[in-house]
Amino acid sequence: MPDTIDLLLLPGFSAMGFISAIEPLRVANRFRGALYRWRVLSLDGGAVAASNGMSVNADQALEEGEPGRLLLVVSGFEPLRSFSPALQQALRKRDHAGVVLGGIDTGAVLLAEAGLLDGYRATVHWEALEAFRERYPRLQVTQELFEIDRRRITCAGGTASIDLMLDLIAQAHGSELAVQVSEQFVLGRIRPRQDHQRMEIAARYGISNGKLVKVIGEMERHTEHLLSTQALADSVQVSLRQLERLFRLYLAAPPRAVYLKIRLDKARQLLSQTEMSILQVSVACGFESSAYFSRCYRAAFKRSPREDRRAQDNAHQNAHAAKFQVVID
Repeated sequence: MPDTIDLLLLPGFSAMGFISAIEPLRVANRFRGALYRWRVLSLDGGAVAASNGMSVNADQALEEGEPGRLLLVVSGFEPLRSFSPALQQALRKRDHAGVVLGGIDTGAVLLAEAGLLDGYRATVHWEALEAFRERYPRLQVTQELFEIDRRRITCAGGTASIDLMLDLIAQAHGSELAVQVSEQFVLGRIRPRQDHQRMEIAARYGISNGKLVKVIGEMERHTEHLLSTQALADSVQVSLRQLERLFRLYLAAPPRAVYLKIRLDKARQLLSQTEMSILQVSVACGFESSAYFSRCYRAAFKRSPREDRRAQDNAHQNAHAAKFQVVID
């Protein structure tokens, strides 16, 4: 019998993450016969609109029929808008039935909110990572492409869904089949889960100096409890003056300006993806006062934190209202 995989689509789900999860299964069946069967589920059995406006028809409602071996929750922006006591009950019911539960993109947020990730490693899309850590500080959160931890599977979404499925195919049917499937997508290599989601610091900043890369990494890891410029210089065994010179040479900015931008970018993510107050966001990003935080934020983004949060909320609402309907059977 084929292995049945259910994919629960939530409003605003990532179409890339969804399609990237299905296509490896289709290709595996092409080479080896009916290895996999997949079903598209929605909360009510109706069509679900993705974040890009596409509308995908569901095969059945979440509560209908016998569950498959694996349920993957596929979400996107604002996953908690879809959370409800009924969804929590349905997910826990599947867990009690022995179903393996997983999340794609921000699907892990729904599992965490339902209390189903306690004691498991988990990952989400990098853009939601800081908000995820802030909301669920006791969870074991990683930056991996995907995590497979006993009866929990989480994935960053996007093309990482392909890597996840290739790993599952290799475990069940051998690495030779996984390579065959991978070649059909013209992939240069099968990425292991340990690959980080984002481009390495050197690529993102366009720098090759090892000491500078390490210092920026320290800045990104210490956004709440800040490190002094002297401490950053000591971490790579250079003088304060040498560190200042490196930053100006490669980035045309002093260390404190780069550090500030890293913290403000994190603040913007938290404002758009969490319900944290402006004061809570300012503290999480290392600002001593909300007034100073607001001044820095306005200087960087031309809006106050409150104005930016309101504008982003309006943008999401307008995007939902303007969705075009392309039906996929």
